[in-house]
Amino acid sequence: MMKRAVLIFLFILVGLQEAAACTAAVISGKATPDGRPLLWKHRDSDHLQNAIRVFLDGRYASIGLVNAEDTLGEALWAGYNSAGFAIINTASYNLLAEDDTVKLRDREGILMRQALQVCATVEDFGRFLENAAKPLGVEANFGVIDARGGAAWFETGQFTFRKLDVNDPSVAPGGYLVHTNFSFTGDPFRGAGHIRFNTAQHLFFQAHQQGNLTPRWILQEASRSLWHSLTGVDLETAGIASGAQRFVHFTDFIPRYSSTSSVVIQGILPGEEIALTTMWTILGFPLTSVVMPLWLAAGEKQPSLVVAGEDGHAPLCVKSLLLKEKLFPVKMAYGSNYMDVIPLLNPDGSGILRKLKPLEDLVFDLSLKHQEAWRKNGKHRQEIPAFYEKINSIVTAEYLSLFGM
Repeated sequence: MMKRAVLIFLFILVGLQEAAACTAAVISGKATPDGRPLLWKHRDSDHLQNAIRVFLDGRYASIGLVNAEDTLGEALWAGYNSAGFAIINTASYNLLAEDDTVKLRDREGILMRQALQVCATVEDFGRFLENAAKPLGVEANFGVIDARGGAAWFETGQFTFRKLDVNDPSVAPGGYLVHTNFSFTGDPFRGAGHIRFNTAQHLFFQAHQQGNLTPRWILQEASRSLWHSLTGVDLETAGIASGAQRFVHFTDFIPRYSSTSSVVIQGILPGEEIALTTMWTILGFPLTSVVMPLWLAAGEKQPSLVVAGEDGHAPLCVKSLLLKEKLFPVKMAYGSNYMDVIPLLNPDGSGILRKLKPLEDLVFDLSLKHQEAWRKNGKHRQEIPAFYEKINSIVTAEYLSLFGM
């Protein structure tokens, strides 16, 4: 039944405006080169100011992505806890009946925050949903992984849910499963995000064939893909940035005007220390920001670039949004549907994306080197604070040098 639904979704394109349009994937260790499971969430939201926050309440401490204005920390939109359990979500628009009258809605972030307080495994999350008071106030796809190699999606409505085990070859033949804004177990003639689903599905299939499903590939290639699966246009190779055409209609790509962050949570191998779970985070608009590796082992002493400062905003997010303004200068109605590609992709090398690539490559290279060393010597708890300071300083200096901010 689920396979048939997948095939239907691959070919039915529904033209809907999406209020909360995220693209995500659960990748089991069977599909990654190093055997570690991954969670990916490319977040789209009306809440453009995002930040990182650490929570020390509950059975387990946790770290996650929050709306910067959520000073009480009521909701979390991607994160993991000290047990190695991690969670993300995408909104779904085909699980609830069209005439659903339940008024309790939009509690996905609250539910994920609560789940991180008490869940250690994928199985725990299933029990959490079973025992939670109904209605849940959600219509969502929740992606989860754990320190035991568990990896699954839970397509969840107000009163029921269906688990899709990504380690099960009959469910996920490639060992991964992409979601956008519909559920495979929902109404096949409703939902949203079908074009983005086809785009991500194609990209992930190619990467899997090449043995390249890594945090680096996902964040640099999938989250920033400028290829449109319906039109076939690839803005990076179409020659559009030569100057002949500045503005392009920029909808239904994976990155969108509403994109606010992109996160890959990298789990561990059996027997590895849970504290080595890594949250690779692009905070702010993904086309104008860079990755920062985050570890809960550092507690509340996270890099100052990604936590809310005295003004209530995370500096890296602010910098990325200022650069984003250069890409979307049209302020009239629907102006955000049109992107100026010259500031982003200028072929003379001055484009924002090309300027930031060496910086992000350096962050990845340094982080992966330390990550591998820590897996062998166990010195991560002692060395993460100094490493944070180094990466924070490098990124801060480069944004000042490249963009004067």
